[in-house]
Amino acid sequence: MDGKILVNLDLQNIPTPCFIVDESAIDRNLAILQRVQDRTGCKILLALKAFSMFSIFPKLGKTLKGACASSPHEARLAREEFGGEVHTFSAAYSPSDLKEVAAVSDFIVFNSFSQWNRFKPIIFNFRKTIRCGMRVNPEHSEAPVAMYDPCAPHSRLGVRPDQLDGQDLRGITGLHFHTLCEQNADALERTLAAVESKFGRVLHSMKWLNLGGGHHITRHDYDVDLLCRLIHHLSKTYDVEVYLEPGEAVALNAGVLAATVLDIVDNKMQIAILDASAATHMPDVLEMPYRPVVIGAGLPGERAYSYRLAGPSCLAGDVIGDYSFDSPLKVGDKVVFEDMAHYTMVKTNTFNGINLPSIALYDPAENRFTLVREFGYEDFKARLS
Repeated sequence: MDGKILVNLDLQNIPTPCFIVDESAIDRNLAILQRVQDRTGCKILLALKAFSMFSIFPKLGKTLKGACASSPHEARLAREEFGGEVHTFSAAYSPSDLKEVAAVSDFIVFNSFSQWNRFKPIIFNFRKTIRCGMRVNPEHSEAPVAMYDPCAPHSRLGVRPDQLDGQDLRGITGLHFHTLCEQNADALERTLAAVESKFGRVLHSMKWLNLGGGHHITRHDYDVDLLCRLIHHLSKTYDVEVYLEPGEAVALNAGVLAATVLDIVDNKMQIAILDASAATHMPDVLEMPYRPVVIGAGLPGERAYSYRLAGPSCLAGDVIGDYSFDSPLKVGDKVVFEDMAHYTMVKTNTFNGINLPSIALYDPAENRFTLVREFGYEDFKARLS
C-alpha cells in the first residue's frame, strides 16, 4: 500500500489497534477484476478465508459473482451477507456439516471419492439442485512456502490422477484445483500444463473448472494478458465455465493495521512494545514467517534509529521484526503496518485476553474515517465457557 493514502488521516485520534481498509484501493482492485471478467467471461469469487469484511460485501457484490467458503459458518456468511453464488470446499465434511453446507451452497466441492460416495445420496435427494465438484491434485508445486503448498508430497488435499481410474463420475460436474500462493500468471500457466496433462481427459466431460486462489491479479506487475489467454484456452478447449477465487487480490494493498507504542525497553537494543501483537493480531508474521512493511520505516540500521517492534502478550516470541526510523520513537507514537487487510483480519485471536483490533473504513477522497466495529470483553468471554 502507498502510505500517501494516509496523509490526510489524523492517526493520533484513531483508537488502536485498528484495521483500516481504504475504500479507494478496494475500488481499484475491483476494477481490475471486472476487466478480467469482461475480457474472458470467467467468474471471480471472493475467498472468505482471505477477506471476510462483510460490511463492504455490498460493494464487492457489484463486481464479484459470489463467494467461496471452507466451512458451514463461512458458507452461511456468504449466503446471508454476500449473495450471488456460494461455493464450498472442505478437506472433509461431517454429516451435520454437509447438511448445513448443502442448505446454503450452490456448489459443493469434495476432497475425496470416499466423501463423495458417502454423501452423494444426501446431495441427490436434497430439496434443491447442488452442483458438485471434485478437488484434484496435479502434483505440481508452485507455492514458495511449504506450509502453503497444497501439492507437497503426502498432501491431504485433492485427488491424484490415478485415483480417478474406475470412479463413477455421475453427479460430478466440475473440477477444482489450487496450487498458487501470491503468484503471477506464469505459475498458473505451468500448473495448467500439469492439469491438462493429467486431467484433460476428464475435463472434456465437465461443465466448470475452478482455478482456485493465490492469483495476485491486482499486483502492479501481474500479467493480466497471460491470465486472459489461459482462461480463453480453457473455455475453448474444454467448453467449461471458468471460476477463480483470489481472495487476496480483492484486498491486496488495501488495508493497514495501526498500532501505538506503549513502552520502550532496553536489552542491548531498543525494543518498542506496541498494543498490536504478532501472536494475536497478525499470526502470519510468526507462521509464514514474514516481516511486514511499516510506513516510514526501513531495515535495521538503514535509518538513524533502530528498534525491535514487539507485542504485549506473554509469548516470548511475540516479535514483529526489526526496523529503523528517521526520528526516535516515543510512547504514544503510531506505527502503521501495510497490507494487513487480507489473511490478517480473519486470523486474529484473543490469546491472553488481548483485545481484538477495531475495524474501520477510510475514504481518502472525502478524508472520511468510519469506525465500523469495536470489540471488548464480551467477545473474549463468548469464545470460552
